[in-house]
Amino acid sequence: MAKTNPGRFFEDYSVGQILTHAVPRTISGGERALYHALYPARHALYSSDEFARNCGLPQSPIDDLAAFHVVFGKTVPDVSLNAVANLGYAEGRWLLPVYPGDTLRSESEVIGLKQNSNGKTGVVWVRTRGLNQRDEVVIEYVRWVMVRKSDPNAPAPETVVPELKGAVDAADLVVPKGLDFSRYDFVQSGESHRWDEYKTGEMIDHVDGVTIEEAEHMLATRLWQNTAKVHFDLTFRPEGRLIYGGHVISMARALSFNGLANAQMIVGLNGGAHANPCFAGDTVKAWTEVLDKAETDAPGVGAIRLRLVATKGGEPFALKTEDGKYRPEVLLDLDYWALMPM
Repeated sequence: MAKTNPGRFFEDYSVGQILTHAVPRTISGGERALYHALYPARHALYSSDEFARNCGLPQSPIDDLAAFHVVFGKTVPDVSLNAVANLGYAEGRWLLPVYPGDTLRSESEVIGLKQNSNGKTGVVWVRTRGLNQRDEVVIEYVRWVMVRKSDPNAPAPETVVPELKGAVDAADLVVPKGLDFSRYDFVQSGESHRWDEYKTGEMIDHVDGVTIEEAEHMLATRLWQNTAKVHFDLTFRPEGRLIYGGHVISMARALSFNGLANAQMIVGLNGGAHANPCFAGDTVKAWTEVLDKAETDAPGVGAIRLRLVATKGGEPFALKTEDGKYRPEVLLDLDYWALMPM
């Protein structure tokens, strides 16, 4: 019997299947240091224990996207080892901060299947939960992935496409216990712009750019223990190693600091699409559209819904062509909720 893991193929999934992912991970300050080295991440709440304590938290949490990447990475051997592409996200919520010393593990439920018309691939929808050492859910989200079939002649499963919300309702967002922005230090945060100053429909060009490097991408992907073949093995994808989509998300989020330095904590993921592939040598830039705003019950804390778009060239604020397709330079279209001082 083979002792190696070839990964699951499309015909290996069934709706309702529970996947318990291997190798829990204890988080340390090393994740924070490497995350800040790989991306120009500068949000104060994730950089300073003193800033975080001034905002009512016991210490600085691990960056919200770093926690996401750890949870996501656990799922790859069971969900996307044989993926062609990660297609999208929905219904994501950050439910608890993750602190150094916490141990994270992941589990997923298959909630949808649809074979593609070519008979060689299919789309798998999973709902993933990341849990800490106390079995508390720290993050949950849905994602869907195009996965290869091992046997093109294997029968197609019954098609089940899950009904997903277009956005997380503001009332369902979870504000971390104790978070209080009433004494927020705008000098230390790096910008003076508060929740009240952002208007729905406002567009922000984040100006800066970062050229993607092969070595940094592979270091980041290994850091999250993401083993998907398309990110490492040129024999699997001779046209070039595909940059991990999460690498683009974190790069764009970090670039958005210039203009959104006070959008401190991501608490909801409404939707997201990796519109076009990213390769080493591409220069990533970012722009944001303000979609919505909501008040919360926490002192001085407002929620802001943002559309973050990452591109590899082109003019800012250009998203789709006249026929409704993403423009070729668009890499990422991400819709999320963040918390900001009022």
